[in-house]
Amino acid sequence: MKKLLITGGAGFIGSHTVFEAIKKDYDVFNLDALTYAANLKNLTKIENKSNYHFIKGDIRDLSLLTKIFTKEKFDYVMHLAAESHVDLSIKNPNIFVETNVIGTHNLLECAKKFNIKKFLHVSTDEVYGDLTLDEPEFTEKSMIKPNSPYSASKAGSDLLVRSYVNTFGLNACITRCSNNYGPHQDLSKLIPVIISKALKNESIPVYGQGENVRDWLYVKDHVSALFTVLEKGKSGEVYNIGGNNEQKNIDIVKKILKILEKNENLIEFVTDRPGHDFRYAINSSKIQTELNWQPSNQFEDFLQETITWYQKNI
Repeated sequence: MKKLLITGGAGFIGSHTVFEAIKKDYDVFNLDALTYAANLKNLTKIENKSNYHFIKGDIRDLSLLTKIFTKEKFDYVMHLAAESHVDLSIKNPNIFVETNVIGTHNLLECAKKFNIKKFLHVSTDEVYGDLTLDEPEFTEKSMIKPNSPYSASKAGSDLLVRSYVNTFGLNACITRCSNNYGPHQDLSKLIPVIISKALKNESIPVYGQGENVRDWLYVKDHVSALFTVLEKGKSGEVYNIGGNNEQKNIDIVKKILKILEKNENLIEFVTDRPGHDFRYAINSSKIQTELNWQPSNQFEDFLQETITWYQKNI
């Protein structure tokens, strides 16, 4: 059984990745610091599986990582652990640099030292910056132009991965995904915020006039793509993962309110945040053509599923 280390496996995307890895019969090791966005309750269904192991630890701690890698002798690493909340990166950029840049560097050093067979670095489309409505979608060849401390820290970690491929011959790939949605997501993110506040009949804050555009990717589609890249991706390559599903923020709010049969007077427009990217759009034709992956394109159904999950769990 192949040993797979998943960093950040108690988080939103990470927990879904752990579930899929268990199904695929990997021997799964979940390393998570259990910060605000993590929740071990997401993993209660598999916590007693013989091929699942939880390790509480921080990727900033190189000494701890070295001990873990020495003991377990992993075959693969899927690196999802990251500070990811843009607003928090504006308030406290330091922790984003420490975790996303230094933490990634620590993992790369261990991957090099212990001859990991494949290192998958999970990044974000935010490293590309933003687009106007009439500009073409980001491709893997688009220039990196991050606009927030969060996206800058992720861009820095991407470049570190690239350098370890080219300098040290590490077998590694980078994925850059669009906005994820689905069960298990932290309540600080847009769709969970809308759902939770609507359920409580509280005002729903919307930056500016809600005209910002995002491409929405169902989390299980994202996880499917991650394993496709882990198992078939070419070393040194970047793969964009998108949902082919651009939506204005205000339209997302209105769709959720309609499903929950709530009045739109709950919407409260608030002052936009500094450096708020206007539009993200991902061209994922590379992963579709080269690795034969496709998004499900069932946004309405998956949004309903997501809402139902939060109704039962908050």
